[in-house]
Amino acid sequence: MSADVPFRHLAVIGLGLLGGSVARAARAALPDIRITGHDADPAVRQRARDIALAGTIADTAADAVAGADLVVLCVPVGAMGDAARAMAPGLSPGVLISDVGSSKAGVAAMLAHALPGHRIIPAHPVAGTEQSGPDAGFATLFRNRWCILTPPADADPADLARLVTLWEAFGARVETMDAEHHDLVLAVTSHLPHLIAYCIVGTASDLERVTQSEVIKFSAGGFRDFTRIAASDPTMWRDVFLTNREAVLDMLGRFNRDLSALETAIREGDGSELFDHFTRTREIRRSIIEMGQDDARPDFGRSDHNGTA
Repeated sequence: MSADVPFRHLAVIGLGLLGGSVARAARAALPDIRITGHDADPAVRQRARDIALAGTIADTAADAVAGADLVVLCVPVGAMGDAARAMAPGLSPGVLISDVGSSKAGVAAMLAHALPGHRIIPAHPVAGTEQSGPDAGFATLFRNRWCILTPPADADPADLARLVTLWEAFGARVETMDAEHHDLVLAVTSHLPHLIAYCIVGTASDLERVTQSEVIKFSAGGFRDFTRIAASDPTMWRDVFLTNREAVLDMLGRFNRDLSALETAIREGDGSELFDHFTRTREIRRSIIEMGQDDARPDFGRSDHNGTA
């Protein structure tokens, strides 16, 4: 098999934003690859057929994976085990199985339990938008975004190399790390910010009745960004927090301690402490821009569908 064509037949299980983007990116980058798909929701399957999201949209997961040499699970992390068991009867010997979930240690355990003896390399493309459904995906979603692979200790180096080639063909920058370390890093860079966004938008919703629509009417840029994040798929994020519980709780504890320190500074009128803290955090924003992870323009470079996950 050519290094330029790492896989011949890709099966995508779950046809929402990420699954749809994986299918579209594969079709754009590897025009000769065969793509089959499945979603547990009949309405989603029909819509995927209507827009020709894949060459074949199968009614069962087992039919979708038949003959595939790569399967990518694009379902909420809490549904990984059920999806894996559903497709198991159709898996070919030697197929490589991966995913796009935002938590990795729990997913790896679920897949290993559901698919004993199969070759599994979990993955997490750090990309997304607040949109969902088969129409939400687009081929360039992963361009210039990180995709983190978390191979188990016994992973075949050739399988890992093929998966790296695939994600690089999608335009992603690939990093490998231990699953537990991934979950700790993403707890602070992605999961905790989403939790805070859901919380603050909920608080504003409660205040909306008190302020007679002024919260929405006068919402500033910071609050608008929170509402964009809080518009993300609730099923997906519920499962992320439950499967990455320990790391999220660790980061939440640290955040609460830092928040208490800022509360004390405000109460005591300690402007120096506030200024020093804001100066340090401002440098983080500059570093993110310098690393190409965001844009300095007022729209943060998101007008072309770029988003967060």
